[in-house]
Parts: sequence; structure tokens; C-alpha cells
Amino acid sequence: MALARISVLLFLSALGAAAFAERPPAQPKAPGIESPDYAWDAPVREEVEALRREGNAARGREAYEVCRGCHGADAAGRPDGSYPRLAGQHATVLIKQLADIRAGRRDNQKMYPFASRHVLDVQGIADLAAYLEGLPAPEANGRGEGTDLERGRRLYERDCASCHGKDGAGDAARFYPALAGQHYRFLLRELHDIRDGKRRNANPEMVQVVKPYTEPEMEAVSDHLSRLRR
Repeated sequence: MALARISVLLFLSALGAAAFAERPPAQPKAPGIESPDYAWDAPVREEVEALRREGNAARGREAYEVCRGCHGADAAGRPDGSYPRLAGQHATVLIKQLADIRAGRRDNQKMYPFASRHVLDVQGIADLAAYLEGLPAPEANGRGEGTDLERGRRLYERDCASCHGKDGAGDAARFYPALAGQHYRFLLRELHDIRDGKRRNANPEMVQVVKPYTEPEMEAVSDHLSRLRR
């Protein structure tokens, strides 16, 4: 199963005694793959299992309690970009990114305790993703200065829309995250990490697209996305 995807963070909150999770290895191997240089989108076991499960949003709401402290009661994240908006994100994307964090394929030290198997099992991943996908995305979000929106629109339509959609709605079937209405500063930080090789599970095609971007270009496209509504 070839899974094209990139994007987007997950959980949080105050750390309980049971949450001293195992930290994923620095150079993990996906199941059945001999080298740490596995294909960027090779599915990991827990991802495949969670995608096969039917998520229960009611149970997912209970599971989200551990996330509220950082992502907020409505999963709106924070405008300063420290935590992304999760409300309304595709369940497939949420499952993929959480599984990658658990497998050590996406670095996120804040998430390690909350992504732990001591906190959430595979069914719990499916339940949480179902709950978050069903939440309405709040209208208010962090935005840029709005000074170069036309440039941002042109860049997005040229380089991003073919995967993430004209309106930034993403593609659940292909694991492309919804980007419309995400916080500006979070989008900008992720673009930096993708360009600089810090986002290890990023789509190589996106890495190549972003590499030549100047700082003003990254700011412009992030600002454009932060103002889209789907």
C-alpha cells in the first residue's frame, strides 16, 4: 500500500505517571524493512491496523481528554503555532502521523509521552481520529500580516494545489492533510522543518518544492493557507 502524505502534528497535556512512554529509537525500522533508509511512506503495522478499525467518536472524545491541555478543548490549537489545529483534520492523516510518531519516523518530543502505547492502543488511535475529524474547525485562527497574499496564492496554486486541493481541503484517501485555516505560525514552522530535513516523514516531492523557497515566499504561502476556508 503506497501512502503519499505529509503533514500535520497531534496530542498533548499534563503528563501523568503512566505516561512516561518509551521514546522511539532514533533510527527506527518499519516492520519488515531491513534498512533505516526505508521508503518514506512505507506503512507501519499500527497504521495499517488503525486504518482497518472503525473509529468510535464517543470513545475518542474521552481519549482526547489527555490532549486538551495543549490543543485546547475544541482542538483548535494555538495561534502562536506551538500546537496545530486538529479539529476537522482527516482521520487518515491523524492516524498516519500518530503512527509515525510512535514508530519514531516523525520527531516530536512533546508528543512521545502522549503517543505512548501506555496511553493509547490501536483502537484508541482510530477512535481519537474519528472524534477529531468530526469536530467543526473554528473560524478564528492565527494568520500572518496579509501583506503578500497574491504571491502566496500564486505559489500555492502552482506548487501545492495539485495535492492539497484548490481550497486546501487535502485528500483523505491519499493522506494529504487539510491545510485551510491552519495557524500561520504552525504552517511556517512545518515548511521550515520540511525544507531543512527536520520533518523526516515528509513527502520527498514536497521537500524538493519547498527547498528553493525564500523566507518571504514561505511566509506568503503560509499566510494564504491560513486564510482559506473549506
